[in-house]
Amino acid sequence: MSKRAKRGKAETLAIPMAARVAIGAVAVAVVGYGLLSRPASVQPARTPSAREARASSTPVYVAPVHASAAALTPAPAPIPAPAPLVEPPKADADAPGALVRQVVDYTSRQAPGTVIIDTGNTFLYFVLNDRQAMRYGIGVGREGFTWSGEQTVARKAEWPDWHPPAEMVSRQPYLPRFMAGGPGNPLGARAMYLGETEYRIHGTNNPATIGKKVSSGCIRLTNEDVTDLYERVKIGAKVIVLPATAARRPGTPPDAAFRLPDPASPSKRPLAANAQMPSSGPKVAEVR
Repeated sequence: MSKRAKRGKAETLAIPMAARVAIGAVAVAVVGYGLLSRPASVQPARTPSAREARASSTPVYVAPVHASAAALTPAPAPIPAPAPLVEPPKADADAPGALVRQVVDYTSRQAPGTVIIDTGNTFLYFVLNDRQAMRYGIGVGREGFTWSGEQTVARKAEWPDWHPPAEMVSRQPYLPRFMAGGPGNPLGARAMYLGETEYRIHGTNNPATIGKKVSSGCIRLTNEDVTDLYERVKIGAKVIVLPATAARRPGTPPDAAFRLPDPASPSKRPLAANAQMPSSGPKVAEVR
C-alpha cells in the first residue's frame, strides 16, 4: 500500500474514535445525573420470595373499636317498669317494731277516715288515702269470740266507765257491776262504741296483751295509740272488721274480703255476750 493510502485510512479511523469518546462521556454524565436526582424514598422493585408470597395471603386481623369510641354514642335510657298495683305484704305482727304506730303503704278502696281491723294479723288501719294508712297494733278476740262485718262509730268517750254486760257477769259472778273510768279501768283512756253492739275500740291497762288474741270480741290498743286514734276518728265513721281467716285474690284490696255477720248464725253476730272482758287482775279477769 502506498503511503497516501495508509494516511487516508488512519484519518478515517481517527474521527470515529473521537466521536465515540465524546458520546461515552455524555452517556456517563447522563447516567450519573439520573442516579443523583432519584428520590431516596423510592426503593428498587424486587420479586417477593415464596414465603413472603404465602404470608401476604394470610387474613389480616382488624382490631375492634376502642370502648372510648363507642362511649361517644350515648345508649338510650331504659324505660322504667310501671309499679305494681297490688297491696304490699303485711308486716308480721311478731316482727320487732311491727306493732308500733306508723304510716304504711296500704291499698284500699275505702274513703279516708275508714277504720279497717285486720283480725288475723292483729292490726288496725286508719285509712289516710287510697295508698296509705296509719297502722296500729291491737289485741283482738280469742277463739270463739271473733266476729266480722261492718259497723259505724256511734259515740266516743274519754276515760269511760265500765259496765260489764249481763252475759259476762253470769259467767263471772265476782265481777264488779260498775267500775269508774281511770287508769285502773280495763277500757283504758278512750273508747269508741260500735253501733248498737257491746263491742268497742278502746284502750287497755295491760299493754302486754297487744298483738294477742285474748279479748271477748272488742278491739284494744295501748292508751297512747287509742288516744291518737280517738282524735282521728269521727262519729259515724265506717269500721270494717275483717274475718280472722280471709282469703282474697292477689291485687284485691284487703277491705274487699270482709263479710257481714250471718243472720242465720247467732255466733257470728255482734252480741252483748261477746263484749270486752277485762284483761287481768284478781276478780277482774275472765276465766278462759
